[in-house]
Amino acid sequence: MTLSSPSPLPTASIAALQAFVLAMPMARTLGLRFVHAEPGRVEMEIPVSEAFSFRPGQLQATAVFAVADFAAVAAAGSVLPPGWTNATVDATVKLVAPARGVCLRARGRVVDAGRLLTVCASDVFAVDGNGQETLCATLLATARNIDPAAAR
Repeated sequence: MTLSSPSPLPTASIAALQAFVLAMPMARTLGLRFVHAEPGRVEMEIPVSEAFSFRPGQLQATAVFAVADFAAVAAAGSVLPPGWTNATVDATVKLVAPARGVCLRARGRVVDAGRLLTVCASDVFAVDGNGQETLCATLLATARNIDPAAAR
């Protein structure tokens, strides 16, 4: 796991974000792991698991959508003030190739960050046993930014 950040405060925020995401039952079920995280950008992976496949070695669209959503919305969360959280309010995924290989690698990024909403995106790559990546999906999402003080 690689975490990088330009200053100590964002590193703490990134670590809190990572702990928050990985505490979600769906993240654990998928075997989600952070590969890299910095403010505005996140890279995650999930293994290709037969439990989520519709044919041997090829993931169903649901798992592809999930890793794409996690990466995009985590990237959006990486630029929030400490203590804030977020949640997906809208997302569209476009599947462009089969999701087969040893894992899926999703690279999330912030497109436009606002106070209430953040537009974010991710690209998902199927990774084969040699590390070769093939783009298999792209996602555009909107995340609602949640101030914990206002939520009470």
